[in-house]
Amino acid sequence: MNYLAHIFLSGSNRKVQLGNFVGDAVKGSSYRNYPPDICKGILLHRAIDDYTDHHPAVCEVVHALQPEFGRYAGVLLDIYFDYLLASRFGLFSEIPLKRYSRNFYLSLLMYYRYLPLRFKRFVWHFILTGRLQKYATRNGIKESLDIMVEYHHIDISVDKAVRYLEEHDEELFAVFRPFFIELQKFSIEYQDNYNRQEL
Repeated sequence: MNYLAHIFLSGSNRKVQLGNFVGDAVKGSSYRNYPPDICKGILLHRAIDDYTDHHPAVCEVVHALQPEFGRYAGVLLDIYFDYLLASRFGLFSEIPLKRYSRNFYLSLLMYYRYLPLRFKRFVWHFILTGRLQKYATRNGIKESLDIMVEYHHIDISVDKAVRYLEEHDEELFAVFRPFFIELQKFSIEYQDNYNRQEL
């Protein structure tokens, strides 16, 4: 899962959303240094990643991508999944993507002090370019992949990756939709169990 999906799966709690958003940057037990709801979001991020990585439908698509994209197949699928969510956001949310995104950008400003350093370095660009909304278009996905290639040294052909998405859009969504519905249920149950453990 990439940024939009992680945020969306957090529910409406702003601090849980923030923790889920930054989860990749918080290693080991250092999550304990954050306020309780941000901790919850970080641990939810890890649970979502583990669930996704071991889901048979996801593993099958990653396997299909590997001949073209090698060890970056999983990374690319995360980006594709955000596109599939963003481009059909109305199927999953009553709130339009633009309004939903702006509400999360407000959360980033409210809790900026809790962002890990590497997030603080790019968050203004993330907000000002409307990155979450851009996941809804193939051109926006191309921009995201260009950034990953330039700054994270991901060794893939961006043009080939975007062309694959264009050619397999409906096929990928046919996998994504039932999987994401399952993942939503898992995320709700995880948070419910987490809350009961806290009591």
